Amino acid sequence: MCKGLAALPHTCLERAKEIKTKLGTLLQKPDSAIDFIIPYPEKPEKVPKAQKPSPEEALQWRDSLEKLLQNPYGLASFRSFLRSEFSEENAEFWVACEDYKKTKSPVKMEEKAKKIYEEFIQTEAPKEVSGHRVNIDHFTKAVTMKNLVEPSPSSFDMAQKRIFALMEKDSLPRFLRSEFYQELIK
Repeated sequence: MCKGLAALPHTCLERAKEIKTKLGTLLQKPDSAIDFIIPYPEKPEKVPKAQKPSPEEALQWRDSLEKLLQNPYGLASFRSFLRSEFSEENAEFWVACEDYKKTKSPVKMEEKAKKIYEEFIQTEAPKEVSGHRVNIDHFTKAVTMKNLVEPSPSSFDMAQKRIFALMEKDSLPRFLRSEFYQELIK
């Protein structure tokens, strides 16, 4: 079995071509003219003021990106902050992956996998997380593409973990220093 795509021996080249062919088939547009609707919004919805967290709750976000992302107000705030830094695609990708993992129907899973791939993973994707800023590395991208030959709830796990780690290490500390966050904890 081929372990990595970096230095492919001739026997693995055929397997790589087979994977590429299957992935190409998966990613082809459906015959019908109806585009499939995926339930994660392009832009975050406005969060009602009633959902604003207490300063104590917002302080917990310092210790856990997970808590921040699970709080609707926190997620919307973080996405707004990332938008101001031109890196909102990371949070959008994370949200799309969370939605994808909850999908039960294999048909819907395949549709969502295609949408996520086209929007975030493929080269020159509108919100590419694997492009010039290298949010995910080539190996992670290759593993993700291989996983998409037969989509499963874990198809995007490696890429999602990489993006989470990046947000936790880079974006979260900047968000915690931002004026908006500082106002929340007063």
